[in-house]
Amino acid sequence: MNSPDVIFPNLNITINNLNQIAFSIFGMQIYWYGIFVAMGVIAGIGIALWNVKRMGGNPNLCSDFALYVVPACIVGTRLFYVAFRWEYFRHDLGSIFAFRDGGLAIYGAIIAAFLTALIFCKIKKISFFNFVDLGIIGLPLGQAIGRWGNFFNREVFGRSTDSLFAMQYRFDEVSRGMMSQDMIDNPMFVDGVRYIQVHPTFLYESVWNLATVVVLYIFMKHRKFQGQIAAMYLLLYGIGRFWIEALRLDTDALRMGSIPISQALSGIMAVAAAGFIVVNFVLKYRKKTEGETA
Repeated sequence: MNSPDVIFPNLNITINNLNQIAFSIFGMQIYWYGIFVAMGVIAGIGIALWNVKRMGGNPNLCSDFALYVVPACIVGTRLFYVAFRWEYFRHDLGSIFAFRDGGLAIYGAIIAAFLTALIFCKIKKISFFNFVDLGIIGLPLGQAIGRWGNFFNREVFGRSTDSLFAMQYRFDEVSRGMMSQDMIDNPMFVDGVRYIQVHPTFLYESVWNLATVVVLYIFMKHRKFQGQIAAMYLLLYGIGRFWIEALRLDTDALRMGSIPISQALSGIMAVAAAGFIVVNFVLKYRKKTEGETA
């Protein structure tokens, strides 16, 4: 009997036949990672269109925007990844375009999405803050779904743990570059088979993003100023990524001082978003009090 590919020992869950490849078409292998990313994009656009219509916006503008933002985000994720690993890519420039080999950074997608929205709104002569408020709900939903591609790839996991949600991957199915030296030297044995036991950080982030979708949905009809919902997304996502990044292993090589770059960016994003929200509420309160005393 084959040993399970994945075990959640403290939840008594075992998963067999977890293959990276979903199927092949004319000899080309289609990976689950790509399928989940594609499903995330489709679901994100779908809920954004639904929300724009629900809030009385123009769904046609959202559809037009999707044609530009999707390729922009794909390029953005790759460029961000390459930029912080330039020492590797500068010796093999052709590998920059090898998307199928992996290497995407979600911060690149966030930056690309906001820049594309800024240009789009400028051309269409519409409010940038109102536009991103109505469509931003699609971003965390897409991220929540896309993260499951990392599960099939045996990547984006965290440090060793024995917590409730501890996850075990078979040692021989994980890239050595993804593991710490301690994991390599001290694997766990289950029925004589080697495993590593780690935080399923992809799962933490997926659940956090789904919770963010719910929060944004609830606050959407109660926003007090334009840009509030987009700022709430940046605040919540920044907070979530900040603590999740502290559990991950693959951020150790890229640091800003003593802090991993991705964690530093999360903190900066959360603080900036919180500042934007506070300033706007203060301005709104001042306008109200000035109106009452006039």
